[in-house]
Amino acid sequence: MARAERNSPGVAGVSGSALREGPMSEKRRFKVVLEKAEESEACGIVIPFDVKEAFRSVRVPVRGTINGFPFRSTVMRMGGRYLMAVNRALREGAKANSGDTIDVVMERDEEPRVISPPEDLARALASHRQAQAAWDKLSYTHRKEFVLAIEDAKKPETRARRVQKTLEELTAPKK
Repeated sequence: MARAERNSPGVAGVSGSALREGPMSEKRRFKVVLEKAEESEACGIVIPFDVKEAFRSVRVPVRGTINGFPFRSTVMRMGGRYLMAVNRALREGAKANSGDTIDVVMERDEEPRVISPPEDLARALASHRQAQAAWDKLSYTHRKEFVLAIEDAKKPETRARRVQKTLEELTAPKK
């Protein structure tokens, strides 16, 4: 399973250039500095090529590796630049910290992004039509966050509470 910003549209922190792997390939290989947001622990990278030209979209699902560690994420346009968040798990797996120059291999991710609910959540959803309908409308990312919260529970009673809380959030009136 699997969120940086500045002002100018430049490519600060890039060493080398983004190179295509093959003549017709959309796979890109580049080195870039892992940047930390000023007022949080969030980290990300500035993509050093025109994402819209390379991947035919300004918000695009991508996959690849950072320092050889695999990832699946999304590149988006913010503040005139293309960015990709690098969460803590990815930083730890890639053995990278903010300020490090990292090796990135990236390509458009064409595989469907599917999150299946764990058995206890699936049973709860099956018995609650409104919650199931809301679950079915959720994005991949929102489903992933619910599932991770449930699966991170260490005690069975905590897990049960989180399943119940998920049902409550799915059926709560929208603000």
